[in-house]
Order: sequence, then C-alpha cells, then structure tokens
Amino acid sequence: MFKSIPLNKLVYSKKNVRKHSDPAADAELKADIKARGLLQNLVVRSIARGKFEVDAGGRRLKALKALAKEKAIKKTEPVICLVKNGENNEILEISLSENFQRAPLNPADEAEAFQSIIDAGSDVEGVAKRYGKTVRFVEGRLRLAKLSPAVFEALASGEITLDLAKAYGATANIERQTQVFEEVSGAYYQITPDSVRRMMLEASVTAKDPRAVLVGRDAYLEAGGAIERELFDDDESESWANIALLERLATEKMEWQADEVKDEQGLAWVRPTLDCYVSHELVEGLTKLPVEFEPLSDEALARLSDLEIQYDEQAAILENEDTSEEDTIAAENRLAEIEQEMRELNERKPVLANDLRAEAGTFLVLSREGVPTLVPQYYSEKSAEGADDEGIELVDDGKKAPRRRAALSKRLVDELAMQRRDILALHVASDPTLALDFAIFTLADADGHDWNAKEATTLRGPVAHGPASDFEAADAPATVALAELRSSLDESWKAAECQVERFELFRALDDETRSAWLGYVIARTLVASLNIEGERRVPLHDHLGNKLDIDMAAWWRPTAINYFDRVTKSKILSSFEAVGGQELSNRYAASKKADLATTAERVFSGNFIAEAEVKSCAAQWTPEAMQFAQTAGSEAQEEPAQQSEEIADQAA
Repeated sequence: MFKSIPLNKLVYSKKNVRKHSDPAADAELKADIKARGLLQNLVVRSIARGKFEVDAGGRRLKALKALAKEKAIKKTEPVICLVKNGENNEILEISLSENFQRAPLNPADEAEAFQSIIDAGSDVEGVAKRYGKTVRFVEGRLRLAKLSPAVFEALASGEITLDLAKAYGATANIERQTQVFEEVSGAYYQITPDSVRRMMLEASVTAKDPRAVLVGRDAYLEAGGAIERELFDDDESESWANIALLERLATEKMEWQADEVKDEQGLAWVRPTLDCYVSHELVEGLTKLPVEFEPLSDEALARLSDLEIQYDEQAAILENEDTSEEDTIAAENRLAEIEQEMRELNERKPVLANDLRAEAGTFLVLSREGVPTLVPQYYSEKSAEGADDEGIELVDDGKKAPRRRAALSKRLVDELAMQRRDILALHVASDPTLALDFAIFTLADADGHDWNAKEATTLRGPVAHGPASDFEAADAPATVALAELRSSLDESWKAAECQVERFELFRALDDETRSAWLGYVIARTLVASLNIEGERRVPLHDHLGNKLDIDMAAWWRPTAINYFDRVTKSKILSSFEAVGGQELSNRYAASKKADLATTAERVFSGNFIAEAEVKSCAAQWTPEAMQFAQTAGSEAQEEPAQQSEEIADQAA
C-alpha cells in the first residue's frame, strides 16, 4: 500500500542492510533529490506513535533529512512510501534485493544523456550541480560523447573499458582514433591505456625511440614497417610510420626477454612493459615482497673509508681562502669523482629470500635507451595482510647532477641531514593538520611538470631511510621523542587478522587517536635534507620548518662527536667568531684541533666564561646547514602579518 507520510514521521531502520556508504555518492544523491524530488519510493514499516521505519531507502531518507536541515524542503515534506508490514526476514530480503538489483549506468549512456541535456540548452555547471557531480566529471563524459563512433560503440557494448576509451580521447582527432582502434582490434597481445595513448599522440616515431632501438631497423622493415624520411635526412631522423606494428614487435621482444629472465632467476613470473616505469595499474592487487641488499664487501668498505678521507682533504682545499683558482677547480672536479665512486659502491642489488622465489615476480621495463631493464623490486600475486602497494618510481634519466662546491664531508652531510630530518619529523607529527595538508598537496602535485623540484617526501607508504645506512642518532632529543611518540600510538586495531576488520577498527578510533596516527605516518616519510647547496637541499622542508617555527637549538646541539671533530679547525674558529667576534676566535686560535673540538662543545653548550650576551648567543648557535632557510613562500606570508601589525599600531 502506498501512503503519503510527513518526513518528520520517518525514522531510519537498523534492519536496513546498507551499513556503509560513500560520502561522494551521498552528495550526488542529495543534489539529485533537490533538483528533481524523490524519484523512487521508500519502503517503510509502521511502528509506535504514528512513526514509520524506513527499511529500504536509508540513503534517500538521510538526503531528505539533510535537505530539511538546510531548509531546502519542509520538515513535514510529504513523502510517498510503500508500506510493508512483513516479518523480519521479509523486510531484510526487501532491503537486500533493492540494493542488489542495481546496475551502474554505462559511461557511454551517461555521456549521451549529458550531451542531450546540454543540447537542450543547459550548461555544464548546471548539469553538474543538478546531478551532484563535479564539472570535471561532466566534461569528461561529454568528451566521451565526441569519441569516434567505432570507439564509442565499443565502450557502450563493453568491448573496451572506460580507461581505454579515455586513452583514445587523448586527442580530438576522430580519424586518428578510428585508425588506432582498427590497428589494435583483434591484437593477441594485451592492449593497455598507456599503449593506446602513445599511439594516439604519435603519428610516427624516430629511430631514437626506445621501441625502435629495441626492435631494430631490419626487423621492423622485414615485418612490413614503413620508414619515411626527407631526401637529405640521416637514419636517426627518419620517421617510422607503423606505430601499431612497432608496438607489437616491441611487445613480442620484451615478452621473449621476460621469459628468459624468469628462467634465469627462477622467478614465478616476469611481466614486460614498454614504459620506462611500472605504472600503478600493473602493481594493483600485488603484494610487495621484502628484500635484503647485498652486503658491502670488505674491499668496498675500505674503499669508502679511504674516499671519505679524500673527500675531507678536498673539502679543506676549497675552504682555504688562499687556494688558487686552478686548485679550486681541480678540487671540485675531484670531489665530483669521489661522490660518483661512492654512489656506485653504495648501489647494491636487492636479494630475495630463496623461500619467496617460487611465488615472486617482477617487471621488465624498457629504458629510455631502449634496453630491457629488470625492476629491482619483487611482488607476489598472493594477498597479504598489511601489504604495501607502494608505486615504482620512474627510472633515472641519467642526467648528471650539477657540480657544487662542498665544505663538509659527505658522511657528515648525511648524518646531519638525518638528524635535522628527525627534528622536522617530530614537529610535523605534532601538527596533524599541517601533515594532512602536506600529504594531500604531495599527492595532488605528483603529476605536475616542475621536474626541477626536489623530492620532499617518500609519500607512497614506506619509511624514508637515511643515506647513512649504519647511522642512528639514538640519544638525540628528537629521535628519542619520536620513539616515545610512536610507542604512545593506539595499536588496538592491529589485533584483527582481516585487513577489512582492522580498517573498521581503525575507523572506530576517536579523532584525536587517528590524527596522531596521521601525523606519525606522514612524518616518517620525510627524506633527509640539509640547508646546503646540492642534492640534500629541499626547499619545501625549509618552508615547513619555518611554518612550524622550529627552535633548532632546543632540539640539536653541536658536540665534538656529531660535528666539531668532523670539520676543519678554521670552520670551528669561524663559529666562535659568529657568536663572540674576533676576540673569542683569537682566544682559542692556538689550540690543537683535537682540544679545540672539545672546547667548542663546551662553548656552544653555554658552559664557559664570557659575557651573558655571548653565552646566550653560543647556546643558541647552530650551523647554517642545520637551520631552516627562509623561502619565498615564508617571506610572502610574513609580509601581510607585518602590515597588519603596522595597521594595528596606527589605529592605536
């Protein structure tokens, strides 16, 4: 029996089978009801005091209540309902059936519907608002409606996925869309959105293309490939016109190479990709397997130790103001050579445990030089609780790092960077709001085009280990505080064996507890950085340090072990001069280096005889490398604050 019931007489039923919902979908439903009213009746059951429980249509009821709260409709708005006063089992079956018997609308149908509404005189913003969608979503569906008829029909019939259809829409050239669709139709190898997108954007490639290098000119021509070039062009500038054929030949060769590598290494599988990186869709659903890294040999350790000594010697040459320009250039060149050799010695291959090899697999990517390259990470197709779906980074493009002048040894730079990172991490962990903003920004900015920007975080899940693998500032205040913060986190949700149950237990924690976890997991991803020119400089870290107003002197003090024993005598005397002028520097100028380092530790702890102002300055001093430098963004934000204070003073 259908009945009109006032909205304020309807209550949510606990017998409704839908216990969880999607906030975005709920917002869309509310917008739709606001625009067109309730199009599907609620199924209700009468209870005491003239009220009715809604057993089917809980989301619609919540949307109606929300609209009433916003005063978009009356609290007593009449709602047409189907009254069913059956047994409990029948009520549950009705609720379950209503939710099961739904099929999502095909994207092609959505595209045609939106296009019809637009053609009738509406605009994109109006459609988005009426259906609770974003403008970008509606525009995306409208682009689908403009696809080549062949591609659009394939989407409508389910022959291709939405992601593939979007890949064909990489260009608006309908003829090109049709051509590529016909070229790949019936292909026996896997067609991915990435491969379609490449073909859409490339009418031809040169002989330098990685796929062309891999396949080879002779093999391509023998398979029927066409090559076009101007009369006086050389072979490298010629155009290879049959992209689909080149993709097929390259795929076949990569598959052959992958099979060889799989057999050689005794892996369960090796999957090839023509990209120079492993895309997210390839690792989705896979479990990353733990690996160890090959230990450094005694020879390598001895060589690294020798290189560190050489590094310090060259750095001392650069520090000396009397060094000639010729010797300075020679020292800079030698430093670059030392750093390169140290990087090569530290590049160790991952080692997979033998008991994991039977289920392990990895990916074979195609480098920018056209060389099949095995990714140094292993995965399993088996699901594992707590598995990490961390993405794979792009393969290094081989560009040389810019030459820089270093004044500190590489080892000291690495250790200082890690200690400063812990101090920054502690403060980020203590400010979950900033941590959340930082996380969202990092993820949203991942597809940006500022290739020169330094990586500020490993924000994909894993802990950021420091560059000095055998170093830990275990007694440092920030490191101790971080450990205490970690031990204070509520881990009760980890007791569940099922990942879904653990997730629900975690969601049940209060806001403060979840915020503490947010701050910690974001903070532990911070990479080690330092305020010096070169690869350790991360401007975003400097900006965060300024935003958090970190008092570096309160968290890190220079000692003989962590700093003064590791720098030159002239650098220690310069630090004396910075806090006490030339007089303080001259006081200790005759000291031996070993004694001077111990003295410096005492001086910069404030435990020495001097004027109160000098002692205070020494107790607050930290090397410039450990400080958080002012950034353009920090300065821009300070100006309005200063202007506000000036206006307030004038008003007073």
